[in-house]
Amino acid sequence: MLDWSEPAAPSRQMPPTVVAQTIVVADQTGLGTIDRSGGRVSVDDKRMINCRADVNQLLPLKYKWAWEKYLAGCNNHWMPTEVSMQADIALWKSRDGLTEDERRAIKRNLGFFAASESLVANNIVLAIYRHLTNPECRQYLLRQSFEEAVHTHTFQYIVESLGLDEGELFNMYREVPSITDKAAWALKHTQHLDDPDFRTGTPEADQAFLRDLVAFYVIFEGMWFYTGFAQILSLGRRNKMVGIAEQYQYILRDESIHLNFGIDVINQIKIENPHLWTKAFQDEVRAMVREAAELEAAYGRDTMPRGFLGLNAALCESYMHFIANRRCAQLGLARVFDEAENPFPWMSEAMDLKKEKNFFETRVIEYQNGGALSWE
Repeated sequence: MLDWSEPAAPSRQMPPTVVAQTIVVADQTGLGTIDRSGGRVSVDDKRMINCRADVNQLLPLKYKWAWEKYLAGCNNHWMPTEVSMQADIALWKSRDGLTEDERRAIKRNLGFFAASESLVANNIVLAIYRHLTNPECRQYLLRQSFEEAVHTHTFQYIVESLGLDEGELFNMYREVPSITDKAAWALKHTQHLDDPDFRTGTPEADQAFLRDLVAFYVIFEGMWFYTGFAQILSLGRRNKMVGIAEQYQYILRDESIHLNFGIDVINQIKIENPHLWTKAFQDEVRAMVREAAELEAAYGRDTMPRGFLGLNAALCESYMHFIANRRCAQLGLARVFDEAENPFPWMSEAMDLKKEKNFFETRVIEYQNGGALSWE
């Protein structure tokens, strides 16, 4: 409820029917009619969903963690063109620089990410922003949507630099079954986010939105990107495709903040709406996490049928079990797999990458023609 104790400035009185409508109907867009008789927003008026406080009023902050993540995202700013691709181009053009298994993993990895980042951006811009009724959270979502654009730019930069088949890479989510299965699952489990007529405000709708947030943040961003990160960063640790590996490190650092933001949003909605977090719903979420881990294991077997030095599908499946259990713990749920060890402890180091280079001195300006360079 708004804090009506604040003295309102003298204004023209609105008709009683209009005032009543303003009180009852929540304007979640921030673009509705101005309530001239409304009091000032207090911290207690703010909520994650179904909030009647003015979504245009950033201050006073209620969820300081959301604002801190916005600032952290700004501090992580980077652009793909700051990273040189010359060593990667030379290795890719070399006949014996990479094995066929490594090339397959890289291309399928890029194919999954290229479409996935667009799916993520669409969900943020077209759906999540609409239903989260808190301005500091929306501020972070604006930053995240920009970062997703940067990530999509990254894959365009890599594909063009290496001279890869654009049609092949950007259509893998339609043509490679293990990638299609993940994309189809994500679309199915975020259908309410994508429905322009969907509205929160009832227990059923609120629970549907919460379910979609779990699918979007916990699984799509918090699980399914991590096999791809491990594959590319493993190559980078062996001094292969170091330009792509560096860009993936920056993406991983962004995604770790995206995930933590999503976890905080979900947990805050649980606190404010405990009636949504039923035992049956918790079991449903755990089943979603398990199913997602199995889909990711299938993707790992498809991208690495034989594996390569230091990495194979079995290790990636163990890693996904570890990640799945960790995500459950972050949501306050029991684990879905037997206790699993992390086979890739070095992944934690990658998340802590410090951007210490002077990129203004190393910026690549010829990348648009990089794929056409001849390497004898």
